[in-house]
Amino acid sequence: MFNQQKTEYDSKLIDLRRVARVTAGGKRFNFRATVVVGNHNGRVGLGVAKGADTAAAIEKATRAAKKKAIQISLTENGSILEETEAKFGSAYVKIKPVFKGGRGLIAGGAVRIVLALAGVKNASAKIISVSKNKINNAKAGIEALRKIKSQ
Repeated sequence: MFNQQKTEYDSKLIDLRRVARVTAGGKRFNFRATVVVGNHNGRVGLGVAKGADTAAAIEKATRAAKKKAIQISLTENGSILEETEAKFGSAYVKIKPVFKGGRGLIAGGAVRIVLALAGVKNASAKIISVSKNKINNAKAGIEALRKIKSQ
């Protein structure tokens, strides 16, 4: 009946909020969705979009994330190539590679989702700022990955 396409990306919803716009007749409600997409092979993106209902907002955010996806290089054991850090807004993130043996993915919050969907299996990440804002933390994580020199 419905023609569902098989997509190469996995997606994860990290934030869904109801936002209001005040008009003369009252309040109009929309939904804001934040989605991270990745192919577990070095490609990851983040999208934020608004829609009249949750399904529309999530679909728009997924399309935006696929459009803004970046490509990173990974080592053989699934780690990043070098230590990196980035700041976005008040969020500050530091990501370190783990080379020999591997300890798994040690990260928290939205940065963990970004790294997992990018395909990073061995790395250590720390959100150094006090910011609890998931969107800024995820954007800082993607900005840190963007700074890595590809080989």
